[in-house]
Amino acid sequence: MRPRTDIIVDMAGWRTATVIGLMAIVEAAAGQEKPPQQPPHQPPPAQEEQAPPEEDETEKPKEYSFNPLQAEKEVRIGNFYFHKGKYPAAAQRYREATRWNASLAEAYIRLGEAEEKKKDWKAAREAYQKFVELAGDDKRSAEVRKKIAKLSKSKG
Repeated sequence: MRPRTDIIVDMAGWRTATVIGLMAIVEAAAGQEKPPQQPPHQPPPAQEEQAPPEEDETEKPKEYSFNPLQAEKEVRIGNFYFHKGKYPAAAQRYREATRWNASLAEAYIRLGEAEEKKKDWKAAREAYQKFVELAGDDKRSAEVRKKIAKLSKSKG
């Protein structure tokens, strides 16, 4: 018995025709896609007004409120940078800590040390003075007073 080749040929032709037809439909649909147009009676949408710089939220200075947890976190991060030898970054973190908690003496002594490493003698002296003001009875106060005197005399 011989297989019917006419059926096989018809099925192959059917598949080819289907694929070609689908490709034609997809191409036609792609060619007909047009961007949506606005009705002619409506004016184009107005561009969003930009807020003046003083009203822009990203331009506002950061506001600090008492947050001892954030202050401690900033001191820890500052210590990390200090031990890595990145004194400007450490000083910035200690300064941030003093903004979150102005009575955190540890932040001021660490800020003074970082400023000394940066050779910013005036800022170091100011930080040390604030430390002594806040923690005059701390065991490190005597040593810090000596540093303040040394910075006042020799480095202006």
